[in-house]
Amino acid sequence: MSGGRACDGFRRMQWGALLVALLVVGLSACRSAGSADRVDVEATMDVVTLNLWHDREDWPRREALIASELERLAPDVVLLQEVLQDKGLPNQAETLARRLGYAWHFVSVDPPDRARRYGNAILTRESPVARGEKALRPMDDYRIAGWVRTAVHGRPVNIYVVHLNFTDASGAIRTQQIADLQSFIEATRGDAPVMLAGDFNTRGDSPELAPLRERYDDAYAYLHGPADDARPERVTLNPKYHERPQRIDLIFAQRDRLLPLESRRILDQPDADGTWPSDHFGTWARLRFAATR
Repeated sequence: MSGGRACDGFRRMQWGALLVALLVVGLSACRSAGSADRVDVEATMDVVTLNLWHDREDWPRREALIASELERLAPDVVLLQEVLQDKGLPNQAETLARRLGYAWHFVSVDPPDRARRYGNAILTRESPVARGEKALRPMDDYRIAGWVRTAVHGRPVNIYVVHLNFTDASGAIRTQQIADLQSFIEATRGDAPVMLAGDFNTRGDSPELAPLRERYDDAYAYLHGPADDARPERVTLNPKYHERPQRIDLIFAQRDRLLPLESRRILDQPDADGTWPSDHFGTWARLRFAATR
C-alpha cells in the first residue's frame, strides 16, 4: 500500500511539473506573439477614404457621425472628396482635421480668394514634408488630384487623393484623368511607397483603371476577391440615395511596397434617427509596409 501511494505521489509530481512547463511555454508564446503584434502595428498604416457629399442635408449632424467614427478608428490617413467651404461654412476638411488633431491639405480648382471652394483633402497624423496638386483634364471638369508626403510610424509614404469624372459613360475622360494622375505620381513620388484613394466614379475592375491595377493593388478586392462590385455587401454608393449602387470608393496600394492586410466598409449605417453619414459609404484599410531591403 505504501509503495502504491509513493508511486501515485511521484506521478502527480510528474504531471505537476509537466503542467508548469506547459504554462511557461504558453506564457512565452503569448509574450512573443504580443511583441510580434506590436512590431506589426509599427509597420502598418490605417487609411480611410470617404466622399463627404459636401453640405447636403443635415451637415452638422452628419459631421458629428463622421467625426465620431474617425475618432474611434483613429486612422493614420483620411482622404476626403466633395469637400466644401463657403460663406458661413468653414472648410469641412479643416473642421474635421482640427477636431481630430490632424494636419490637412485641401486642393481645389477654385481660386484661393473665392469664398466658395470645392475639392478634395488629405488629413494626416504627421505634418506633411511635401505637398502638391494637379488639375486633371479636361479643365472644365473641376477634377483635381492632391498629394502629400508624410511619415507613418517613422516610415515615409506618398498619399494621393482623387475624384474622377462621372458624366462620361464611355470612360474616356476617366482614362485621360488616370493618365494625368500617373504622370503626377511619377513626378512627385521619389523613393517612398505610394497609396492613392478616392472616389473613382467607376468600379474597381473597370477597363479605365487597368493602368492602375498594373502597379497597385485594390486593397478591398485583394482581400475579398474580384467579385461583382454591384453586390449589396460590397457597394459604396449608398442605396438610400443611388439607384445603381456600386463599389467606386477605392484604396490602391503600391504592389511590393504596401501589402493590404484588412479592408472593410465603414460609415454604412444610419443613426437612431435615420440620418446617414453620407450618400457614400466609407472604406477602411490596413496596409503593411514592406520590409526595408
